[in-house]
Amino acid sequence: MKRLFSILAIAAVMTFGNVQASTAPAQLLTANVQLLIAPITTTTTQEDAAPAAEELTFHQNLKKRFIEGGPGFMGIVLLCLILGLAIAIERIIFLSLSTTNTKKLQQNVEDALNSGGVEAAKEVCRNTKGPVASIYYQGLDRADESIDAAEKAVVAYGGVQMGQLEKNVSWVSLFIALAPMLGFMGTVIGMIQAFDKIEAAGDMQPSLVAGGIKVALLTTVFGLIVAIILQIFYNYIVAKIDRIVNDMEDASITLIDMLVAYKNKK
Repeated sequence: MKRLFSILAIAAVMTFGNVQASTAPAQLLTANVQLLIAPITTTTTQEDAAPAAEELTFHQNLKKRFIEGGPGFMGIVLLCLILGLAIAIERIIFLSLSTTNTKKLQQNVEDALNSGGVEAAKEVCRNTKGPVASIYYQGLDRADESIDAAEKAVVAYGGVQMGQLEKNVSWVSLFIALAPMLGFMGTVIGMIQAFDKIEAAGDMQPSLVAGGIKVALLTTVFGLIVAIILQIFYNYIVAKIDRIVNDMEDASITLIDMLVAYKNKK
């Protein structure tokens, strides 16, 4: 539930942040334009004012294209982007907190095991965050039984930790596939609308089909943009998970070797 609330909170912040970012610059721009135009209204001509009125910032142009694409499919595509980014950011934060200096942890556990025994090594693992420390703790907790029991505990708990690392990542891949599909659906609907207008008019005129074709192209473009953005985050998350899993596997082998050496000394 905590992770669900954190994902919803990130999505809400991104949504309201986009709304405020879209309204505040527009209000500031309007106020500045009014202050600049007021002193020179008597000296400027319509030819000089027309080009300035037509110039749009990148944000304004993006907002204009979004509205022209239609609120239906464009809103769903935007929702895919917001939810996908919220889950991706939550996963990146979780994976960053799960990253551990494995070499340092191995050295500390080995030193504690040689000097204070299993309990001292378990205390080091309790004071260290991350899946590698958790796996070490589970293996050390079964060290008094046998090496086989410790190895089975390490393998079993490693699978649990891997599931925690990969949690909710499938949703990001779902939004990556869903965004361009929604864009293509908007394309099909826009073309259908264009042909409906041609059929109703009984004549092939560019003005009749321009609107439908524009909607079709805009929904496709925005769907592909969303998929590209989320794909970058998805690949980064998968690469980070693979790196942590490799550290877990190497640490598991090292722990078993340390336990075997510790058993032989006793």
